[in-house]
Amino acid sequence: MPDCGKISRMHTNDHPIPFAQPARHRSLQAQVRWGSHVVTVGGDAPVRVQSMTNTDTGDAIGTAIQVKELALAGSEMVRITVDTPESAKAVPYVREQLDKMGVNVPLIGDFHYNGHRLLTEFPDCAQALSKYRINPGNVGKGDKHDKQFAQMIEAAIKYDKAVRIGVNWGSLDQELLAKLMDVNASRSQPWDAKQVMYQALVTSALESAELAERLGLARQQIILSCKMSGVQDLVAVYRELAKRTNHSLHLGLTEAGMGTKGTAASSVALGLLLQEGIGDTIRVSLTPQPGEARTQEVLIATEILQALGLRSFVPSVTACPGCGRTTSTTFQELAQEIDDFLRHQMPVWRKQYPGVENLKVAVMGCIVNGPGESKHADIGISLPGTGEAPAAPVFIDGEKALTLRGENIAKEFHDIVENYIQKKYTVSA
Repeated sequence: MPDCGKISRMHTNDHPIPFAQPARHRSLQAQVRWGSHVVTVGGDAPVRVQSMTNTDTGDAIGTAIQVKELALAGSEMVRITVDTPESAKAVPYVREQLDKMGVNVPLIGDFHYNGHRLLTEFPDCAQALSKYRINPGNVGKGDKHDKQFAQMIEAAIKYDKAVRIGVNWGSLDQELLAKLMDVNASRSQPWDAKQVMYQALVTSALESAELAERLGLARQQIILSCKMSGVQDLVAVYRELAKRTNHSLHLGLTEAGMGTKGTAASSVALGLLLQEGIGDTIRVSLTPQPGEARTQEVLIATEILQALGLRSFVPSVTACPGCGRTTSTTFQELAQEIDDFLRHQMPVWRKQYPGVENLKVAVMGCIVNGPGESKHADIGISLPGTGEAPAAPVFIDGEKALTLRGENIAKEFHDIVENYIQKKYTVSA
């Protein structure tokens, strides 16, 4: 009979397990500017978060308010729809309102079908925007395509703006697709239809970028995207795109969906690509649920980057999921309260307490993992589980600092977190 009473050997090797840090696709560095404020994209710059308003741009006040909300939530660039003369006329006023509120986030104009006319006929709009999004599939047909595309690129050159050439499989250039289908039909072993579509997306992006460069737009000021609504489709296309160009790349799962479906799909798709080092800006195209704030898409985007260890936007709160040991909801309520408090304070704290976004807080529900997780955090509390003594040890910088008891544990821990932040992150004059 074998001796099962103990582990007789250790399964080790002589090499450390490497940390899974994402590499970065070595892209050119673009600059998206408004006044003296510059957002660098690509190269060694951090992966940037982008979002888009869902207001009528003609409502300059309402649009400016939503842009401000998105910026405060962590969006570093905000795209707005520019589809009519009325919206084009409103863009300078949106910019003016933002400047009055001290919000310097760059605005991106989203153009389809008539962008060549709007950028030409409304120069104040062209100037107020920091970047233009052009969809090659929605720029003129036949002989008009290159002419109308050229008008938009010429505006970008004239006003020194960055451009995103954004291909989308829902509005793919049908003439290009038809040509590639004909080429495919002549192959001895034709590709399947999906592979041809992938090729059409990548070809549309690269050929449009080449045309923009021939027209005089600096290569580093061109950002590319090829958006799909399927996770595996998106990953396949961006892997190919990253092989074939050094342009900065914008990631986004288009029409991702609502709620948990959209959140999960976007997190998986963007997470896979970012882990491979692909992607310089991201947007989570989440359909808001009724009554849900537009800022939810920004929160998810920042959480994706923070979960991967690529960026830090807000202090992280570690909390256990709960089990039969934690029948009380106290730890859940405290974790939610602390998380909400930290997020609410961040717009002020970013300026007041540099580095506070790296703070790690643990709110744990019982003795099993509570003390250990709390020691790993900057500041943590291990609340009593079912049947445990009514005491909550608090750990600060890995050491047990004190034990809280009674009915005011939540309020006392809240004060401890505030005091810790003030002491650790206040910059000396």
